[in-house]
Parts: sequence; structure tokens; C-alpha cells
Amino acid sequence: MGYDFDKLTDRRGVGSLKWDVPERELPMWVADMDFETAPEIVETLRRRAEHGIFGYSVVTPDWYEAYQDWWERRHHFKMEKDWLVFCTGVVPAISSTVRKLTTVGENVLVQTPVYNIFFNSIRNNGRNILESPLVYRDGSYSIDFADLEEKLANPQTTLMLLCNPHNPVGKIWDRETLARIGELCARHHVLVLSDEIHCDLTDPGYEYVPFASVSGVCRDNSITCFAPTKTFNIAGLQTAAVMVPDPVIRHKLERGLNTDEVAEPNAFAVGAAAAAFQKGEGWLEALRQYLYENKQWVRQFVEKRLPGISVVPSQATYLLWLDCSAVTADGGELAAFIRRDSGLYLTEGEEYGACGKSFVRLNAACPRVRLMDGLERLEKSLKRYQERP
Repeated sequence: MGYDFDKLTDRRGVGSLKWDVPERELPMWVADMDFETAPEIVETLRRRAEHGIFGYSVVTPDWYEAYQDWWERRHHFKMEKDWLVFCTGVVPAISSTVRKLTTVGENVLVQTPVYNIFFNSIRNNGRNILESPLVYRDGSYSIDFADLEEKLANPQTTLMLLCNPHNPVGKIWDRETLARIGELCARHHVLVLSDEIHCDLTDPGYEYVPFASVSGVCRDNSITCFAPTKTFNIAGLQTAAVMVPDPVIRHKLERGLNTDEVAEPNAFAVGAAAAAFQKGEGWLEALRQYLYENKQWVRQFVEKRLPGISVVPSQATYLLWLDCSAVTADGGELAAFIRRDSGLYLTEGEEYGACGKSFVRLNAACPRVRLMDGLERLEKSLKRYQERP
């Protein structure tokens, strides 16, 4: 079946967070794709809507089966049904974990630059953000394990938020790296929450490694959050899963999710997730190829026409991390100038931690003609930025 990712769907006027911007602006910031979701999901939602009754819903057996089959088939990891818990979103699950499994004043470790909402989940709940910055060298990122272990060894550090694959840098952590993280966390009694929401958005030929699949140590000392929402562009349906093999940790987290009232599905959440994993594989394969080609377009455009900017190599996500350090030390100032000048709306890198200050993030998940519009706006604005007195 063919899928049209070049279709320009008008998203204004439908309450879209991404597109709630002035008419002249082109938003390429939040991690939300400008593609209509898989038609198989739309058909499932249409049939459910036609039923006409939208009462309280439960998690049905096909939801569990869909997650289990998908992860075993695509990611070579066999999950038990009892390990899975429904949640309305990955971020609510992270915040519930912070509240239920850590104490006010304790440290929650993150590897920066990292998904900015991690900071909210920590800070809003009275915990301390403890950064272990990734090492940026020769255009790529790696882990400073000496720094990581020193901070995990702090008795006040009780939880680590792992981003796998890593947003915003697009890094797929390999099995050896994940095993080393797992061993260090277990040694220092630090629980790992692995956010794996971008796991299916890898470049063709690349696979991510589920943290819990690496070893018994990783499996038994972890909580994994995943969802079809990023992959199939259905974040507004509020559907996700938390996978917790250890029964004691799972019991605590289930209580936390229920206390926070984020453990019950709406009328569309379960069916949409099951349809995505059971019927959306063909659409996803076509999407992955299209996104890869978009990312190549960006890289080639930047190399040829944007002197002073470089694209950090990535193997996952549709988000590109642009190194602007040869142009400015302040990516926030640059992003603000670009938005005022041409209407192109990017995300400033400092939102992901202080070490991202000279970067901006660009979302390449849109039809190619829209992507080229954004790149041409970027080129013109960057030229004017550099020509300022």
C-alpha cells in the first residue's frame, strides 16, 4: 500500500499545539509530525466513533498482545503480560515515578543535553536535578562514565532518567553502554527509568536496544516507558505503557499512577495503540525511509549552504541537533532572531541543559516541500544574522 507523506495537510484551526502560531510562522520545534497517521489507525478510530457511546473504558487483552508481539518481533525482547501497565502518557508516568519512588530533596540524574520535560518532572516535584553532561567531541556524543559513577555514588541520588534513543542528539545507545549504565546504577542503588518513546523511529538499517533486554540486572532494576504516540503521530490520544518486570517496583508504580489518576484509558486510547502495533508496520517502514531522506536533505543543505552550522550525526528520531557554535555562543538568541526575521520556529538548545546553549533543534518530520521552505528561511535568516553590525 502506498502512503503519501508529501501531502500538505492544513493543521491550523484544529487546536494544534505546534501550529498555534501566527500565520507567517513555520513551526519546526515540538516533536510532532506533520503527517496524517496510518490509515489503519484512522479506520479503527472511525469505527469506534461510529459506535456513538463513549463511556468508561478498560484495557482489553489485544492491547497487551499488541505490545508483546511488537517488541518480540521488532526488538527481540519477550515481555510478560503482567509487566505491562497502561498510562495516559510517558511524561505522566515519569512524574508519577518521581513522586512515588523518590523523596523530596533527593537527586534525579539526567544526561544532558536531554529532553527538556525531564527537568519539569524533577523540579516540579521538589527533587534536585543532577546533570551528568554527555561528552561532545569531534561532532558526536558519548558518556563520561567517571562523572556518571561519581554522581550515581552520591547517596542522595536515587533515580536516573535514561533517554534511549537519546533526544535531542539522536543517539542509539549500544548494548555494552547500556549494560555498563545498568551495572553502575544497581551497584549504587539507583533505579533506572528508561524513556524509549522514540525507539521505533530509527534510521533504516538501525535498531535500538531495549534497556531491560540487556541483562537481568538491567531488567530487574528498571522501569521502561514507551508508546505508539511519537511513532504514529497520535500523541493527542493519550496512550502509553509502562513496563516493570520487578513485582515490588511495579506495585509501587501502579499505586502511583492510580493516585495521580493517569492509569485509565479514554475511549480511543486502547484501540488506537493496538491498531498501530497490529496494522501499522507497513506505514512505519515507509515513514522511516521518508524521514531518513528528509534528514539527508537537511544535512546536504547545511553542508552546501549554511557555513558555520553543522548537523550532529544521528541514527534515531526525526529531530536534528544543529551545532551553531561557529556562528554564536547563544543558540537562544539565534533562534529568536530567526523566528522574528523569517518566521521559522526552532527550539533553542539551552532548553535541554546548559551544555546545549550553542545549539538549536530542528524537527524534520514534515512534507519535503515544507522542509525546504524551512531550510530556505533558515539560510536567509542566518545570512542576515551574520551581517548584523
